[in-house]
Amino acid sequence: MFRHQKELQFEVKVDCPDPMLARQVQEVLGGQFGEMTVMMQYLFQGFNCRGEEKYKDMLMDIGTEEIGHVEMLCALISQLMDGASPADQAEAAKDPHMAAIMGGINPQHLLVSGLGGLPTNSNGVPWNAGYIVASGNLLADMRSNLHAESQGRLQVARLYHMTTDEGVRATFRKMLARDRYHQYQWMAAIAELEEKNGVVVPATFPPEAEMEAQEEAYKFWNLSEGEQSAEGLWATGSAPDGTGDFKYYADPDPEGNIPNPTVPASEVHHDLDKELLKRK
Repeated sequence: MFRHQKELQFEVKVDCPDPMLARQVQEVLGGQFGEMTVMMQYLFQGFNCRGEEKYKDMLMDIGTEEIGHVEMLCALISQLMDGASPADQAEAAKDPHMAAIMGGINPQHLLVSGLGGLPTNSNGVPWNAGYIVASGNLLADMRSNLHAESQGRLQVARLYHMTTDEGVRATFRKMLARDRYHQYQWMAAIAELEEKNGVVVPATFPPEAEMEAQEEAYKFWNLSEGEQSAEGLWATGSAPDGTGDFKYYADPDPEGNIPNPTVPASEVHHDLDKELLKRK
């Protein structure tokens, strides 16, 4: 059961309307790493969680918090759009300098949402459910969550420096702090799951099950110009699960065969060489 409460999690109060900033804020609302993505990602992971109850409870806690963050950003966008009108935009367009500035306004804020937030990114691309990860594997999902929070916090930090509005910055600071805590949470869950089951996903398919392919788990193939990649622990250290040591191949040779596909029927119309067709 979900229940809406009228008060926002944190106060949203801008100092001055700024339609251009409203467009930029759309990215952290409905972009790939925006609040809509983490909201849906955590909730669907929680809805489908079959692991320990504490993981499901944490996912539902944070996912529900993200619903509130979506509402906060909608309130922020609405306040940034206060006073904007098509007439204002037309008047501003008469001045070339102002036209260049006003050209950055998202016209959908005027035409579609009536000065409100939209489920889109900063370029008006609709939010996509393909952004979310909910695999049913707790470790895989928690790692995706850490990635999502890392990218989301990065974007809010960039937005923070794109405005001097202290009211907007106050909201962003609260969001940055929560995104930092959420990273702590996912890191703690990841560490706990790795301690229980190992660092490789899925743990239910252990390294020894790879049989004759086992050695391929430790080879670093140098397949680009330069050999600087040899300097990292990923090329010369030991596997995190202790099952083997990495080996760097500076000039690796291919181990496979050259593909020789069967000649298809002429009705497929591949325009193949006539001599090749004769040999079919």
